[in-house]
Amino acid sequence: MLKKWLFVSAVLAAGLLAAGLLGVMAPGVLDGVSAQDKKPAASSGSGETKKKKRRRRRTLVRVDRVRIEPLLQTVPVIGRMVAVRAGAVAARIDAPVREMKVDVGDSVVIGDVLAILVDDMFKWDRAEKAAEVRETIARISSATARLSLARQELKRFGDLRASAAYSKARFEDKRLEVTRYQAELAEARARLERAQASLNLAETELRYTLIRAPYSGSITKRHTETGAFVKEGQAVFTMVSDRDMEIEADVPARRIAGLTVGKKVTFELVRGQRIEARVRAVVPEENVRTHTRMVRFKPNFKIRPENLAANQSATVYLPIGKSRTVLSVHKDAVTSSRGVPTVFVVENRRAYARQIEIGEGVGGRFEVLSGLKEGEQVVVRGNERLKDGKRVRIDGVSN
Repeated sequence: MLKKWLFVSAVLAAGLLAAGLLGVMAPGVLDGVSAQDKKPAASSGSGETKKKKRRRRRTLVRVDRVRIEPLLQTVPVIGRMVAVRAGAVAARIDAPVREMKVDVGDSVVIGDVLAILVDDMFKWDRAEKAAEVRETIARISSATARLSLARQELKRFGDLRASAAYSKARFEDKRLEVTRYQAELAEARARLERAQASLNLAETELRYTLIRAPYSGSITKRHTETGAFVKEGQAVFTMVSDRDMEIEADVPARRIAGLTVGKKVTFELVRGQRIEARVRAVVPEENVRTHTRMVRFKPNFKIRPENLAANQSATVYLPIGKSRTVLSVHKDAVTSSRGVPTVFVVENRRAYARQIEIGEGVGGRFEVLSGLKEGEQVVVRGNERLKDGKRVRIDGVSN
């Protein structure tokens, strides 16, 4: 038993000794590869790889230049878009509705047919009036011919004054006859004017069976349906002129002094998109409760916004004070460091933190009171990851 235990111990010791010797040998021997073969070979692209790694370590940023901007202090006033023309489109005659041509929400152009009324009676009335006009014209023609003949006979009797065949009585009868025919002709001409006026009225009423759009706009309401009888003056549609709109705002009385007709202002329908407008009128009436006056502004739409609607809210920026030029920095460049406005200025491919003093807002920029110079580049995107002196790579310049 002792011999067997000694044999096992000897085998284990030999195994451990062999493992120790293999451990101190070069690792490449086990793989059949020499240590010399495992050394990385120097390549011609190693320098380029290092440059790429350095570029990847740089922070990608977008920059903007510090520049001079005009500053005009303004105060916002909430207004609303109002249609210059809006209201009911009414029937001008009494008649049943034959057909409704448009519906709520439809856009129409001035002169478009909105509805058709039954026109049978009006067509026959026009035909009757036209016949009266033709009849009166015929009477005028007949009266003109009789008058011409009577004048010829009167002239012939007048030429016989010096002869024995002259009869004063017959001469006077012909003169009275001429006078009567003149009166008949005058009466026929008056009848023609009356008949023509009646024809014009019948044609006008026939035209009124077509209810047309008085201006371009959109239909906002229908007041009747096909088959209904409408009376003169009854509303058929309500429409609004969404192509011709103004801004109406109640302006505090203390801000009225600088608002003269033609004065330029800006307004916003969508936040951040300024549009120019001009003062069209200042209503000379003050609200005693709010101490405001109504002002109408005419917008100058270079491109008309889509889905423009009456009563849509609009923010009007009224100027206060005189315009001046200031040094400005993009708002996105300004961060806060312990409550102090700070920007990162890019110099020699590094971003350096610099504390500045800012003033009024100039659209999407701040007035710079101190800390920056015109033309310096500041980081406007990527500055949240920067530290003072950090290497950067410029991705572009902000607009």
